[in-house]
Order: sequence, then structure tokens, then C-alpha cells
Amino acid sequence: MPAPPVPPDDYEDHLGPSRQYMRDIILGVNDGLVSTFLLVAGVVGGGLSATQVLLTGIAGALAGMISMATGEYLATKSQEEVFAAEMALEAQHLVEYRDHEREELRHMFEEMGLDGADLDAVVEIIDGNDDAMLGVMAGLEFGVVDTERRNPFLAGLTSAGLFLAGALPSVIPFALFDDTRTALLVAVILAGLGLVAVGAAKTLMTRKSPVGSALENLAIGLAGGVLSFLVGQFVESLIRS
Repeated sequence: MPAPPVPPDDYEDHLGPSRQYMRDIILGVNDGLVSTFLLVAGVVGGGLSATQVLLTGIAGALAGMISMATGEYLATKSQEEVFAAEMALEAQHLVEYRDHEREELRHMFEEMGLDGADLDAVVEIIDGNDDAMLGVMAGLEFGVVDTERRNPFLAGLTSAGLFLAGALPSVIPFALFDDTRTALLVAVILAGLGLVAVGAAKTLMTRKSPVGSALENLAIGLAGGVLSFLVGQFVESLIRS
């Protein structure tokens, strides 16, 4: 197999093998930050003690971690199984309906702007190699290339570990302070810093404004926290009345 070309010194490289796990990274840590903060804000608003909030937060963090791990593992595994089944069917189609598959390939390249002799040449070259035909059809028809496929175990572990890391800023203050309002204020600060950091950090990959992304992430989390706290207070008032 020939070696890949060496890029120029000033070439801005792509993200590489971590790119397909960006969803797990951002979703995991952000979900841990937001959902756990909403949970503790809600139960503080409901009048629970610091110990009760701590136990609730720990339970929520562990439940969320397990849910993220199993959910991402099963979702990714199912996605891979569907793709494998589709590719097996595509291989069968190449044997039984080669002319139709060739016309599908021609149509997809036509939609990209190829025509005339260039289109005929490209289709003829790809159609002459079964592996190339399957690889191109996988990318164009199913939107899947091997370098973008995700490992179910790694996806699950990534989401679970980062969810737990995101949950800790909202849980730890209730282990340190007996006064729930003080603990909640510290949780707001820590979770807010976490949201700002995640919002800004993802722009290293999205190449967008770090300030705008950080503020957007912070606004969403804090708005949810305020709403959760008010709902908790409302439910408590209903129970007491």
C-alpha cells in the first residue's frame, strides 16, 4: 500500500481519528454539566437538605453515567449492524443487479456535476473494481466511510466518563457545605465555568468564535437551572398547601 502524501509545512490538518467521537465528547460532558445542575437546582428549590441533595446528585450522576454508556454503546452498535447489513445487501446487488448499481453510481456523480466523457470515464473505472464500487457506494449512498466509523465500546466509555466529569461540579459543593443556598451558588459558579470551558473548547474543532460559543453554552445551562429551581419551589408549595 503506498504511503499517504506528506502535507506542506503550513498545511492546516484535519482533526483525524478523534473527529467521529466529537459528538460523544461534547454530549457527554455537556449533558453531565447541564442535567446534574438542573437536578440539584430543582431539589434545592424543593427544600431538600444538603445531604439529601448530595445523595440525589450522586444517584443522578451515576444513573446518567450508566445511561450514557449503555445508550451510546447500543446506539453505535446498532448503527454499525445496520451498516454491515446494508453493505452485505449492496454486495449482493452488485452481483445480481450490476447494471442498475452502475446507473445509480452514474446518477450520483451526475448530481455532483460530472458529465460527458469525464462521467463515463469515472463510472467505468470504479465499476471495474468491486472493492472500489462498494467503497464509493458506501460513502455516496449511505454516507459512511471507514475512517468515520465509531467503536461502540469507546463511544460508550467516552460518553460515560465525560458525563461523570461534567456532573462533579454540581455535586461536590453539597459535600462541602451544609447550607444548600451556599452550595448551590458554588455549583452555579463551577458548572458555569465548566459550560464556558466546554463551549470555548469545542471551537478549537469547529473553528468558530470561542466567546459566542461559550456564552451560548452558559446561557442555555443557566436558563435551565433557573427554570428547574423555580419548578422545584412551585412543586414544594403545592405539596405543602
